[in-house]
Amino acid sequence: MKIFKVGDSQKAICEHCRSLENATFKLRDVPFSDGSGLVKNVLVGVCDKCDQVSTLPHQSMPVVKKRLEAQRKPIESRLPAHMVDILNLATMELGGSTDFVPNLVKYYIHAMATDEKSAKNIAQFLNSDLAKGKAEKRLSLKGRQIHSDIETLKLMSNITNTTDLIKSVILRINDDVLLKKEPESTRQLKNIMASIG
Repeated sequence: MKIFKVGDSQKAICEHCRSLENATFKLRDVPFSDGSGLVKNVLVGVCDKCDQVSTLPHQSMPVVKKRLEAQRKPIESRLPAHMVDILNLATMELGGSTDFVPNLVKYYIHAMATDEKSAKNIAQFLNSDLAKGKAEKRLSLKGRQIHSDIETLKLMSNITNTTDLIKSVILRINDDVLLKKEPESTRQLKNIMASIG
């Protein structure tokens, strides 16, 4: 196996140019093709013609693999039992089963990570009496997008602790689905549940 250094070059097929071009090895931040994350400062072959990544040398595979594995690790939170009850009731209210609970939480996290106004308001839920209680139950969230959504939402909401962020999201779900019965969000969620149920 050949080890490449920054500045080395070789011929590589460039998908962007659709031709065999010269590629120079450089350190770049490279996004995953599905947009779910980014590998920072990794050695890649960059097409000299279009300046797009054209090849990933074998030596960079461990860094990419490590980043992918980090994204696949579940996010675990210990919560008061009543918060899990809120999620179970919300899924029932929407016509689903308790199996949908992680998807409901991920839906809300993603929706708020893309809506700065909603994200800024969720910290207020941590002042609620429902935010308190002994952490007796576990909630596990898996998925490639969840890690980046949580990091984005932490920045937007100024909530630095992951468990506190999850609590505020659950209390937002309680507010929307069980208390206010927000027609827009519940309609969308009912449609999602109907399509996968």
